[in-house]
This record gives sequence, C-alpha cells and structure tokens, in this order.
Amino acid sequence: MPRHSSGHVGRLSLTADDKPVVNVSWSMAAKYCNWLSKKAGLDPVYKAQGEKMLAIRPLPNGYRLPTEAEWAWVARYAAGKNTAGRFPWGDKMPPLAGSGNFADESASSTLKQTLSGYNDGYAATAPVGTFRNKSLGVNDLAGNVAEWVNDYYGIDPASASQLQTDPLGPKSGQHHVIRGSGWRHASISELRWSYRDYSQKKRPDVGFRIARNAY
Repeated sequence: MPRHSSGHVGRLSLTADDKPVVNVSWSMAAKYCNWLSKKAGLDPVYKAQGEKMLAIRPLPNGYRLPTEAEWAWVARYAAGKNTAGRFPWGDKMPPLAGSGNFADESASSTLKQTLSGYNDGYAATAPVGTFRNKSLGVNDLAGNVAEWVNDYYGIDPASASQLQTDPLGPKSGQHHVIRGSGWRHASISELRWSYRDYSQKKRPDVGFRIARNAY
C-alpha cells in the first residue's frame, strides 16, 4: 500500500521508512501477509469472508501474524532467561535507561500520563531497532508500538487448567488481541509482559510483525 500514511500526532509525523507502520487494522495486516506470501510462492494464511479476513486452520506455510502463544514465548526468551520478569527490564519500576520507547518525559506535551524520570528521546514512534535486544535479536517487543497478533480475543476460564500445545485462540470473535506496550503506555499494568489489549480498529500506537512456520 504505497499510499498508506501512518499519520501524525500533533506536529509529529509517524510516517517514515525506518519507523513501524501504524494506523493499520488487523485485516490490513492480514492482507499484507497474504501479499507477501504470494510474492514468495507460499500458501496464503488468510481468506476473505465478506469484509473480514479469517485465518485458515491448520495454519498454512505462508507469512502471518504471530499467535499470542508464540508472541508470549518469544517475549519470555528475549529477556535472555528461562522465565520473563514482570517487565521487559526486570521486576521493578521505573524502567532502566534504554529499556525501550515508552510514554516518557519527552512525550509530556502530547500525553496525559508519562513516566517520571524516564526519557527515551522519542515523543512518538522511534526508528525500528533503536533499542536493540541482545539475546534473540527480536527488537521492540516492548515499547515503540503494540502489535496485532493472530488470535481473536477471548477469556475462557474453563480451559485455563488444561494443557494446550500451540493454541490458536478462539475460532471466532469481535476483537483481535494486541500484545506489548508502546510509546503511549506508562502505567504499571500496561508495561508488564502479561498485558493484553484488544481492538477492532486501527490506532496510532499499534502495528504488527510477521512470522511463518519453520516447517
């Protein structure tokens, strides 16, 4: 979509070749994955049903959004440990210097809530990979922009005690899951690895990353 614009926040542009794309809906992200799969000669993962895009099950070999389970496991090991801490930088607030692009003091002119004493230098989105991960090399899982994942949003306490392998989430729903924190997040709950959000609409702080099966 060469004409897509990520938009602005006040006088700050969110559009640049080195910045994460934002203001994209889940369906737009799914269509991009299908376009990329076609270019690579892979099977598309998503099919159109009316105006909606649906993931094919079992997941084909094409490009797709990561599942919520995949996202959570990568986040756990991106910290360089067998188990993730409460936050990307450890177990206590505030963030350590250089931890990521969050709602810092430089964003105080555009955001109501910011992190006192933390300044990452970016009032909105930062170039991808500015805050590099030294373990897995998967950057910006925390900070910069939150991310669409493949799953529909749902809460099912009945299955909470059941062991599941590579879960794909509910088969239907109204909202899709958003994982990770972004440049507008400053609260304790929003900055935790466990934070889960959901939406139907595009937002200036939500982008996406792509994945595909390794087999």
